[in-house]
Amino acid sequence: QVQLVESGGGLVQAGGSLRLSCAGSGRTVRTYGMGWFRQAPGKGREFVARINYSGDSTVYADSVKGRFTISRDSAKNTLYLQMSSLKPEDTAIYYCNTYPPETRWGQGTQVTVSS
Repeated sequence: QVQLVESGGGLVQAGGSLRLSCAGSGRTVRTYGMGWFRQAPGKGREFVARINYSGDSTVYADSVKGRFTISRDSAKNTLYLQMSSLKPEDTAIYYCNTYPPETRWGQGTQVTVSS
């Protein structure tokens, strides 16, 4: 199974920035396309961004395009999500996974954006 650990979440003011990290086991991040997903309170999990296996192609949800940047460091087997111009509606638990995602999800990391 894919083993991924998210980190970097926290409390931030609207308009601020935050960088999330996703540490993978083995060659997971180096081999597979990867994605970030989030789940807001009382809502289902939604797609945020994805990056292909080689890191030369990215896709973003309309709600975050222009504000978030997904990247990967194959040498460190780590996936990142740089979040800027954060809004209260970005408040959610953020998860990383392969893309398309496997059925197993990690604990995620909480991001809370205050007004």
